[in-house]
Amino acid sequence: MSQVDCRVLDALRGRRRRLLAVAMKLPCSLYCSLWFLLLLGAGSLLLLVRLQDLSDMVQQQTPGTNFVVAPRWPVQKDLDPDHRDLEGFDPGQDDRVDTVSQVENSPSNPHLHQPSPSVQRFPDSSPLAPEDQAVSPKQPVTKRHRKLLLKSNFATSSTPAGKEEQQQQRLAQTQEDRRRLLRDVCTKYQPGVTEELISRRQVSRVYVEDRSRLLYCEVPKAGCSNWKRVLMVLGGGATSTRDIPHDAAHYGNHLRRLESYDRNGIAERLRSYTKVLFVREPFERLVSAFRDKFESPNSYYHPVFGRPIISRYRANATRTALRTGAGVTFREFVQYLLDVRRPVGMDIHWEPVSQLCNPCLLRYNFIGKFESLEEEANFLLQSIGAPSNLTFPDFKDRNPLAERTSSKITQSYFAQLNSTERQKAYDFYYMDYLMFNYAKPFKDLY
Repeated sequence: MSQVDCRVLDALRGRRRRLLAVAMKLPCSLYCSLWFLLLLGAGSLLLLVRLQDLSDMVQQQTPGTNFVVAPRWPVQKDLDPDHRDLEGFDPGQDDRVDTVSQVENSPSNPHLHQPSPSVQRFPDSSPLAPEDQAVSPKQPVTKRHRKLLLKSNFATSSTPAGKEEQQQQRLAQTQEDRRRLLRDVCTKYQPGVTEELISRRQVSRVYVEDRSRLLYCEVPKAGCSNWKRVLMVLGGGATSTRDIPHDAAHYGNHLRRLESYDRNGIAERLRSYTKVLFVREPFERLVSAFRDKFESPNSYYHPVFGRPIISRYRANATRTALRTGAGVTFREFVQYLLDVRRPVGMDIHWEPVSQLCNPCLLRYNFIGKFESLEEEANFLLQSIGAPSNLTFPDFKDRNPLAERTSSKITQSYFAQLNSTERQKAYDFYYMDYLMFNYAKPFKDLY
């Protein structure tokens, strides 16, 4: 064989070897590609999980962050045949024993009251004790026990059973109607609010009474002083509402606010406690606040609010008025209220309830009215199993000699304003009028 033939043969053999090598490497590259894709997918999944954990951690640790999912609207449930007495009024949303006991017994929730295996009953057949009589300590009462207790009260009441039951059914139906109206207004004017989160600021006006599993939103000039007295007695901080002075009710009550609890404590109480709100006719509440803070001596509201109001809205104000802040007129006060650039901030005594207590977000179980305060408050106390000798107080200890602000007095104050000012004031409180079904106070309003 010639030398040329040998070279050709070697070249052919080399090409064959290269082709065989490429053919053998092809499956390995496919396998490597598959493994790479699998590893990439697993790594991406782990990264997503880690990012979710980090976002949850930041949400829990960052101050001022929204943290609690808004509770559902109170839904009327089908009651057992033996528990029809409170149909239409559901003080809570769930039976309280099983669902709450897990959180109450948890070490991370030391503030929740530990339930007792048995519920202390209060005498039903004996006459009601006077209000100044000491109230014995009570244990927490579940929703079912409240209904049984109320039914027992109906059976043993000295009032004719039929009349008593009709009154309870009327009050229960009123509550159902008010909740339905509020739900409809919120759905129309604040759609999507039910999906929002709740911040600490939005529950800053809500007081907590753990023994009776009660949440009360403070609305000034709507019976809040007496409600604080009731909460103090329910919590064991006092034996009688009449023994609690006005300043002690407001500044020495030792009542906890909902915002002071941790994240889980707030969420659990919003879910399972009875949420209570008492409101008042908006114009009447405004006039009551003005009379209390500006027509009576006041070492806080005169210098803090009175001086800037007089300085901004009174022409040719005297040096004495500018120095003391006393003598603010109702028209000057309304001018301050309606001014978008008001010289001093808002105050809880005249802030709209729709902003103060966030009713669309918190979904109150019980919506009472100042106009029928005593009857509705006692109905609520009876429903939650309060001591039989604890009734809602009706005394007025602040400016006791002054006549209570009535609709007639309110009309006389608003008569000092022109129609445009009255309309703007009505617009300011429009959502309160709408949510709580108050009629227009003047015919020329629209």
